[in-house]
Amino acid sequence: MGKVDVLGVGNALVDIQARVPDSLLPQLGINKGIMTLVDDERQAEVLGKLGGGPLHRCAGGSAANTIVALADLGASAAYVGKVGDDEVGSFFLNEMRDLGITMDVQPADAQTGTYAVLITEDAQRTMLTNLGASATLTEDDIHEGLIQQAKYVYIEGYLLTGDTTKAAAYKAMDLAKKCGSKVALTASDPFLVDLIRDELWDLITGPVDLFFCNELEAKSLTGESDPIACAAKIHEHAENVALTLGEKGSLVMHGGEAFPIEGMTVDAVDTTGAGDMYAGALLYGITNGMSWRQAAHLASHAAARIVTQMGARLERRFTAAEIDEFSRMS
Repeated sequence: MGKVDVLGVGNALVDIQARVPDSLLPQLGINKGIMTLVDDERQAEVLGKLGGGPLHRCAGGSAANTIVALADLGASAAYVGKVGDDEVGSFFLNEMRDLGITMDVQPADAQTGTYAVLITEDAQRTMLTNLGASATLTEDDIHEGLIQQAKYVYIEGYLLTGDTTKAAAYKAMDLAKKCGSKVALTASDPFLVDLIRDELWDLITGPVDLFFCNELEAKSLTGESDPIACAAKIHEHAENVALTLGEKGSLVMHGGEAFPIEGMTVDAVDTTGAGDMYAGALLYGITNGMSWRQAAHLASHAAARIVTQMGARLERRFTAAEIDEFSRMS
């Protein structure tokens, strides 16, 4: 394998998206608008209730979505995550490899994890995650040869919630520092920030070169109420910060400068993967010759485009001419 722009490390899950009526959620005893961890039996029960409506299935998980976004934009990318030796795992591997993403993994003796996204008429997402085989990722799955090839190593914050997955994340960051690769980390979830706030500060102050977070995560991390104050406080510790603000755009901090990036007015259908798409587009830009401002504009447009459709895969990819326009912005 030659040099890659970004290597992602995360929970390998197959995303299953379905439009559902509001009435289905109370029938299943599911709280709307949040993510719940479920076991194999509960996930099978929920998926079995989705009936004959169309299901959208794709290789997913937060970091995988970001890596796919990079590949869609034309970057060279690789991914480390654990799947099972089953049909769902084969689907995951085949889709990633068909996209040109390097993925060399030994299947686990567990069923492949799934991420069910139930989308109601108001575009709200209710998520059920069955980690399955993804939770069996260990430091033995992280290889120095792969890290050496990456300009950036992108770590999914969700990995920090499990003992073996955390060890894998830390090994990836340690090897990146040893090999001269940059480290990007995403906060992943406000709940996660509440859970490991001190650890996140240690990582941001230490090996992390670029920190991704949304407004809720930034407020939880810093205790500040103003997004600009949040970004500035994080930037005192992290060299680079990308703080997304939903429809209000984003705020990127680099080299002591703040780059406020405008949001775009669109009709949101499904917000699945918006933050993952933003991270992928920003990482694409900064590893392919764009300035931080140019990359952030591309990221903002990519995030706006993904929420106008169902699922975390762009139905209308950016053309080379469109990408070139962003690279020529002042």
